[in-house]
Amino acid sequence: MNEQQYQTPVEEQEIDLVELIAKLWHNRGLIIKVTALFMVVGLAVALLSPKSFSAGCEIVPQTGNTTTSGSLSSLAALAGIRVSNTGTNSTLSPYVYENIVSSVPFRKDLMYTKIHFAEFEKPITLFDYYFNPEYNKPSVGDYIKRYTIGLPGVILGAIRGEQPEPDNSGLELHPEITTMTSDEEKCYKLLGSITSFSLDDKNGYLSLSAQMPEPLAAAELAQAMLDNLESYVTRYKIEKVQEDLNFIEERYNEVKAEMEDIQSRRAAFMDANYTITTAAARVQQERLNTEYTITSTVYTDLAAQLEQARINVKETTPVLTVIKPVTVPVKKSKPARAKILVIFTFLGAVMGVGTVLALPFVADVVGSKKMKGWVKELPAKEEESPTTEA
Repeated sequence: MNEQQYQTPVEEQEIDLVELIAKLWHNRGLIIKVTALFMVVGLAVALLSPKSFSAGCEIVPQTGNTTTSGSLSSLAALAGIRVSNTGTNSTLSPYVYENIVSSVPFRKDLMYTKIHFAEFEKPITLFDYYFNPEYNKPSVGDYIKRYTIGLPGVILGAIRGEQPEPDNSGLELHPEITTMTSDEEKCYKLLGSITSFSLDDKNGYLSLSAQMPEPLAAAELAQAMLDNLESYVTRYKIEKVQEDLNFIEERYNEVKAEMEDIQSRRAAFMDANYTITTAAARVQQERLNTEYTITSTVYTDLAAQLEQARINVKETTPVLTVIKPVTVPVKKSKPARAKILVIFTFLGAVMGVGTVLALPFVADVVGSKKMKGWVKELPAKEEESPTTEA
């Protein structure tokens, strides 16, 4: 009795699986049509998708060390200048680099970098290439994408209407605040999709890459990313030591001018009073000598501080060592037409099977006999009549 109870569900599952496969085979024509439709769509997407070339580089962030500082201090000591070896050597976290690359000022500088394109005689900015009607002329694929996949966005944009540009006239007194127009914001988001930054914690290097419709443009954009990153990192890293250097250099020039003035007045006094016979002249000479000694001491100390500040700037300046330079790509990175066609074919087969299985249920809910008729039902099995013994 128990064996029959266990065998019955297994037999029912086997029968259901056989019926399911038979139903799919019976409606193979519908599955093939859906798959073929997706194949046509995939072929259109593969052919109409614009070409894209990818270029990039790999870098290792480095900073100066105490060895350099010690060497420069030794050279300064040979010249009679006392230089203390107390420079700062804090490294900038590599994770900060990612924030720099994704920041608004960085991408805004990048979008106004001029790049060469084959269809234009002169280099143009990335912003003009994508958002200036003089250079950006939509293709057939763009129109198809806009009025198919992007149709909901077009409808929402028509409902909302054209948004006015924000009034930033009140920010003229605050140049440190970065502003963007609506087109610049779109370009900012676009740069996020065509550029990338990655950090390899295990191997300790950074990767920058850029994608553009042309190989030379992709290489130039990647190189611009590298140059801008080095400029920004240098600015952030040496800002404090550069301010110290500027202050000491300014004070050094002031004391130098004072010392030269004292030297001139002292020399003129000594020439005019070659033989000192009065007490007043002797007192005046002592005053000039004391003033000269004090100023000379301050001048010497400032010269040492100035040399140390220059060493600190050199030591603190980060160096981005390029281990894999930017090269002009030879082969396109997108679109992978064969891959797109395979994916759409697979999706078509899945959708075809799903249509055969789900369409009858949907037809029952909607109450459409025509829709239900698209899926063929299996022919009813003829029941075998029991044989009677004669």
